[in-house]
Amino acid sequence: MTSFPEIWTFLSQEPLMWLTATLLAYAIGDSIFLKSGKRPYVNPVLIAVTLLAVLLWVTDVSYPTYFEGAKFVHFMLGPATVALAAPLYANLGKVRQAAVPMIAALIAGSTTAILSVLGIAYALGVRGEVLLSLAPKSVTAPVALGISEAIGGSPTLTAVLVILTGVMGAVMATPLLNLLGIKDWKARGFAIGVASHGIGTARAFQVNETAGAFAGIGMALNAILTAIIAPIIVLLFF
Repeated sequence: MTSFPEIWTFLSQEPLMWLTATLLAYAIGDSIFLKSGKRPYVNPVLIAVTLLAVLLWVTDVSYPTYFEGAKFVHFMLGPATVALAAPLYANLGKVRQAAVPMIAALIAGSTTAILSVLGIAYALGVRGEVLLSLAPKSVTAPVALGISEAIGGSPTLTAVLVILTGVMGAVMATPLLNLLGIKDWKARGFAIGVASHGIGTARAFQVNETAGAFAGIGMALNAILTAIIAPIIVLLFF
């Protein structure tokens, strides 16, 4: 009879295995999220990442092996980002009305996100490739990886930082904005999109449709602006 370790060795090399594991982990996370009453700190992405990390650690499976199977999910990030044009079009009138404050908030938010993380990391002694990998951490993954590679960072490290930033934003945004007394859904959504890209945008849609639409707009515009200004800002540190 074939032993379990032999069966697992065979299954772990199959691409479909890790795609299934990824979808199942998210399904578990989403189920827990719904049962919690959609509490922001019970984030389905955070739960899924934790479950997959534990699984890979216990089974001693390398990240390249996992990614070979789960890369279809990575591929879908691009179409999902482009699909955010739909809420942008649906809220075009509101966007026109708030264009000036949105542009001001975009410039301030994007610049602060890059300068703050680079400044803090530099002060703590971080240098080289690791420092450069931090710059695009507030940008949606497909764009962040391209920016990281272009400025000399590590796309793999940037991917981890992007996920951490998104999860932290999704968890902290609602209670923080409530504490600050910000009630305008357009402002709340745009701030979340600029600060915590796709994961934050998903959270914004769960709270309010208008907030979700403006989060998507903020995410898209921040990706464009960061791609332009990140290479310029990193010159300050090198």
